[in-house]
Amino acid sequence: MSKIYAGSDHAGFTLRGRLVAHLRARGHLVEDLGPTTDASCDYPTSAAAVARAVRDDAGAFGLLVCGTGLGVCIAANKVRGVRAVDAWNVEGAKMSRAHNDANVLCLGERLMAEAEALAVVDAWLATAFEGGRHGRRVAQIAALELEESQTADLRTAPATTDVQQ
Repeated sequence: MSKIYAGSDHAGFTLRGRLVAHLRARGHLVEDLGPTTDASCDYPTSAAAVARAVRDDAGAFGLLVCGTGLGVCIAANKVRGVRAVDAWNVEGAKMSRAHNDANVLCLGERLMAEAEALAVVDAWLATAFEGGRHGRRVAQIAALELEESQTADLRTAPATTDVQQ
């Protein structure tokens, strides 16, 4: 079974709880990173916690839920090594694993019925990465990510001046 880190904001609180219970009942090891109440909270915080946990735990997966799945997806994809997807149906979930080796699944509580979300999560976890030509493309994504982070480091580095006194 899989190791899964789960998180949400307030808008995804209820669905996240139901998905965590479902996954545990199926034998998955789920670490629920919260929040613990449905009080208003910021989705980037939860997305970062789950994304960093996935990055640091090779082979683990992430599950994020917000109102649309979009915000947590954008935030999670800022963490190097994370390939987060907002899958809106079973076929998209399968393709994101098979072709993109997605390691974080994002869902929108306001946009999906619970039954559809359960089906998407199950299909996503049951689908293996195909590798082959897709492995080459995932490697290109990783290279792009590294290149961009290095370029950003250069753009934000403090300017040095050679001033002779």
